[in-house]
Amino acid sequence: MSKGWDPAIADLDGFREAQQLAYRCAEAIADELTPGMTEREAAALMQHWLTANGANDCFHQPFAWFGDRTAFRGFIGFRHFGGFNPAFYPGSRKLEENMPYILDCAPTLNGYTADIGYSGCIGENRILDKLMDDLLEYRVLILGLVKQRKQLSEISQAVDRLCAKHGYEPRHKAYPFQVLAHRVEKLEADERKHRSVLNFGVRNIGKLVSDVAKGRREGWSPLWSSGHASDHPPTPGLWAVEPHLGFRGVGAKWEELLVVTEEDAFWLDDDVPQVRRWLSRGLEPLAKAA
Repeated sequence: MSKGWDPAIADLDGFREAQQLAYRCAEAIADELTPGMTEREAAALMQHWLTANGANDCFHQPFAWFGDRTAFRGFIGFRHFGGFNPAFYPGSRKLEENMPYILDCAPTLNGYTADIGYSGCIGENRILDKLMDDLLEYRVLILGLVKQRKQLSEISQAVDRLCAKHGYEPRHKAYPFQVLAHRVEKLEADERKHRSVLNFGVRNIGKLVSDVAKGRREGWSPLWSSGHASDHPPTPGLWAVEPHLGFRGVGAKWEELLVVTEEDAFWLDDDVPQVRRWLSRGLEPLAKAA
């Protein structure tokens, strides 16, 4: 099996910078959220912020989900509406006090792409706090099993079992192709603003489609799920990993880049909001970046 690009010998600073940009965007817009704001308005603020701060392309344009939409109620992936589900897209749902929200953006900066998810609420939400605390265990589990070179499908299934143990729904299974993660690739640096279709960046999706075709020939998949297509060891590259939990109409997730090399794996950066949150609550993130 062809392993492809090996980030162990590549410059990861560009991906780290793109990921930091994405998280700064989510945190900046989270500070601007107010009751009565719609998902569509929040997503537009994120897009404006990213453009103003140097992003000129994307894996996808920003998403925002409020209330029970954070738990992906009624979301069914790409099975309807001509290949996309309108429920995924930012809509007219208005934010309320103590209501959970998820902000998700995937900017490309100088050819480097990141994909992040950020969960929060205005006020207090005990269920959200519990979900966010428990998401630490998923970060540790995923990295540990990748380091053991378990098959990607086995790792995704282990996440499913942990969800069942906690009594949570694995809402990442509502994503297209039920993915726990997907690969991101470096694009050619280009200062022009690039085109998106149905909110997805044409160049990044083109790369992913190319990887799908190549993977089929070589026995691996850039779409990491519990299915048979992921019955292979971790493939070197960068993976945007996003365990998404749902419980009683509340959803929470983090999404960040995992670096996989021929012999090792590590989170691209530990200076990310979810890790800072765990530390502030006295929880110790055991899965450190190299």
